[in-house]
Amino acid sequence: MEIDSRSAVDMEKEDDRCLIEQVELTVPKTDDPTLPVLTFRMWVLGLVSCVLLSFVNQFFWYRTQPLTVSAISAQIAVVPLGHFMARVLPTRRFFQGTRLEFTMNPGPFNVKEHVLITIFANCGAGTVYASHILTAVKLLYKRKLTFLPAFIVMLTTQVLGFGWAGIFRKYLVEPEKMWWPGNLVQVSLFSALHEKSKRPKGSMTRTQFFLVVMIASFAYYIFPGYLLIMLTTISWVCWIRPKSILVNQLGSGMNGLGIGSFAIDWSTISSYLGTPLASPWFASANVAVGFFLVMYVMTPITYWSNIYSAKTFPIFSSHLFMANGSMYDVLDVIDSRFQLDHGEYAKKGPLHLSTFFACTYGLGFAALSATVMHVLLFNARDILDAFHGNKKKDVHARLMKSYKSVPTLWFIIILVINIALIIFASVYYKESLQLPWWGAMLACFMAFVFTYPIGVIYATTNMEPGLNVITEYVIGYLYPERPVANMCFKVYGYISMTQALQFVMDFKLGHYMKIPPRAMFTAQMVGTVVAVVVYQCTAWWLMSDIHNLCDTSLLPPGSPWTCPMDRVFFDASVIWGLVGPRRIFGNLGEYSNINWFFLGGAIASVLVWLAHRAFPKQKWILAVNMPVLLGATGMMPPATAINFTSWIFVAFVSGFVVFRYRQDWWKKYNYVVSGGLDAGTAFVTILLFLTLQSQNINLEWWGNKGEPCPLATCPTAKGVIVDGCPISYVDDEET
Repeated sequence: MEIDSRSAVDMEKEDDRCLIEQVELTVPKTDDPTLPVLTFRMWVLGLVSCVLLSFVNQFFWYRTQPLTVSAISAQIAVVPLGHFMARVLPTRRFFQGTRLEFTMNPGPFNVKEHVLITIFANCGAGTVYASHILTAVKLLYKRKLTFLPAFIVMLTTQVLGFGWAGIFRKYLVEPEKMWWPGNLVQVSLFSALHEKSKRPKGSMTRTQFFLVVMIASFAYYIFPGYLLIMLTTISWVCWIRPKSILVNQLGSGMNGLGIGSFAIDWSTISSYLGTPLASPWFASANVAVGFFLVMYVMTPITYWSNIYSAKTFPIFSSHLFMANGSMYDVLDVIDSRFQLDHGEYAKKGPLHLSTFFACTYGLGFAALSATVMHVLLFNARDILDAFHGNKKKDVHARLMKSYKSVPTLWFIIILVINIALIIFASVYYKESLQLPWWGAMLACFMAFVFTYPIGVIYATTNMEPGLNVITEYVIGYLYPERPVANMCFKVYGYISMTQALQFVMDFKLGHYMKIPPRAMFTAQMVGTVVAVVVYQCTAWWLMSDIHNLCDTSLLPPGSPWTCPMDRVFFDASVIWGLVGPRRIFGNLGEYSNINWFFLGGAIASVLVWLAHRAFPKQKWILAVNMPVLLGATGMMPPATAINFTSWIFVAFVSGFVVFRYRQDWWKKYNYVVSGGLDAGTAFVTILLFLTLQSQNINLEWWGNKGEPCPLATCPTAKGVIVDGCPISYVDDEET
């Protein structure tokens, strides 16, 4: 009997052990269902966090380095406020004995309140992507778009994802393999901020360590953020021969291959790829291999082989060009109906891309087909098990049985209301939005189809392949020469799926922290609506207050208001919407061979699967994730080589070196370091802007002149004339 009893205990411990080692090391396996959740202080601090982060993130979105202030900054700031409110708020109960009974102070500030406040902050920290439409139409196309149709588009694209999230939560939240690595940063931070253990002798608690990292990050960022901006891009190779185009192209981290380039600046490291400390090493390794193949194999071969007249244009650029290498003035080929003017387009000639930009579109095609094939080949059994309910529940799923789930009907109602509102906007504001009702429905269908396969990749690698390219491609063929319709289709197809995955990710955070699902749903819904209102109002204010916002031809040199993300979005609307894919990637275009990337991506995933079947004992083969590898450079441009080289180095140190050789330290401090760096950088960036940069108080000296590679954007083709660039009289630049 004693042996049986011990066996039962061992079996129970084994059942409680998580399959994913990072989850096992980070997520607590306990719960207290009696803790109050939807409290007065949760609503106050949650709404304030949502409003502030929405404002700050939209504010920084237009800057050259678009710092995203993550929810972690609010997650930390509200802790002393929560404890303060627990001490000073009255404990009196109102409407006692009725269903409306409540108190402003139900007791000590607890971790579950804190999680819901952070969910509000997440709503504010996530950008409202549809604001790109507002910026593109008003600032770059210089056309009219009124407040109400813009608001409807922004609101529906954000909330529509609730419907998809409700449908797929069973398959993307409950399974143990869907572990959502990005959530572990916040889980670790919650544990650190609410731990009650005493400081070990000769060491620090996680809270103390977090404060040290945050203060150090705050103090240090004054240098790359203001005093020594050169630290954001140290491209030392350009110093060797600063007047050589070739050396500039090789060494520039902003406009070239970035060989030897690095940054000692957390905002540069985490700007586009997120924190490298949250990425599992196998995913980081896929990103590193993908970046290396694209930047140091594909780009040199295509550029110096002059494929697609590559030497006529910069080696790295997202701009649109004429055949002679000069910039393409898009406004010249738009008629009074906001459509393509065929006569003017014929006069100016076809639109050209840098070869790198064209190939990144191809890689987007490949990543999408690789994603679908990867999920079908590697996750088919998981799909069937989840569908039939055969999968054994892990310890966290068992603990969540204590709470009522959110009825699927709630999600369906939200979905139906949103679709009705979308159809209304498509019909009533057709002149402004250009998108027909059937186009909106097709976009919704595409979002629904791709939510699960892309969700699987995101949930296991912390990398999210995008639908932006394929949505633009589809509507560009079906409804060409209408740029606003193309943009609207993209945000409904792409962003509603992205929002669905963000909601699912938040549900998984609630799953780890044992938050009642209905409370989580309420916080998400309210936070999303509030965030949309603040984002749009902030964008509207900035457009009227900052002169020449986003117009790089009129902004003064060194202006931070260059809007790189909006510029890429605008260029994409020209390529796919105004001109149309048929004239660029179709039978009328120069880049039709790029379509072969679709087939290449699917074949790549099949080859990995066949290799795994042939050599099942070689575990490293399973770590090869073609959707991540092929989509590694999906953020380039606007992301540049400097963002990748620095990110990969930090990811290697954290995910491989420290995790393998100092796992106890990694378990205790890794995610805490990430949160401290995020928070310190965010706070000092806001402080620098409010106190110095907003007053145009800047330091002019050598260390603040930016990257020393001014010729990196110069063409090398014979006879091409570009301002500020030497003219080459040979077939390539050799000096």
